[in-house]
Amino acid sequence: MSTYLSHIIGKDHLIMSAERTLFWENESALIVADLHVGKTGHFRKAGIGVPQQVYKDDLHRLLSQILFFKAQRLIIVGDLTHSVANKEMDLFRRWRKDFPSLDVHLVKGNHDILAEKWYGEADIHVSAEQFTLNNFLFVHDIMTKGIKAGKGQYIFAGHVHPGVSIRGRGRQSLSFPCFYFTKKHCVLPAFSRFTGTYRVEAKEGENVYAIIENEVVPL
Repeated sequence: MSTYLSHIIGKDHLIMSAERTLFWENESALIVADLHVGKTGHFRKAGIGVPQQVYKDDLHRLLSQILFFKAQRLIIVGDLTHSVANKEMDLFRRWRKDFPSLDVHLVKGNHDILAEKWYGEADIHVSAEQFTLNNFLFVHDIMTKGIKAGKGQYIFAGHVHPGVSIRGRGRQSLSFPCFYFTKKHCVLPAFSRFTGTYRVEAKEGENVYAIIENEVVPL
């Protein structure tokens, strides 16, 4: 097993990371979904004592992945933010200024409700529903009405926070986030660790890679 694992689509080389990122080597692009920046802050505001360190750890992981892969582009397939602006979003914007040469592109998700001014000030390129680069189509929710891949296109999405259950002896089972590749699309794990998962059931010809602690494990 490995912290990093390859997956090939046509001539494109993708590297899955146990840090819940996907690196597209051909385009030097790091692909992530569902960061939910500001979520822990909203929980604290509601009186639920979620430590801010949870969010800071997410930012540190993102930084380490950008530096490790030497990524020139960051593609976020939805839910960069969680809701209205709070101090954690200000922290993200300051973090963004440390990478002026990094091209950041966001395909808006259902939680991305900030004013356009905020994205502009953070130097983030925004697409309302989809973004195309070469033979890949990026969307937030694969089920969005009107989303359809063109000939030869492959779709990358987020939104559902895919997970897989592994059963042991008796009735014991554990759930883990995963990368879920079908013949026509890939659903990425939520980057934020402060999220739940939705169990996916792979069919014949599909690939599921579970993230178990610091390893990417093919199932």
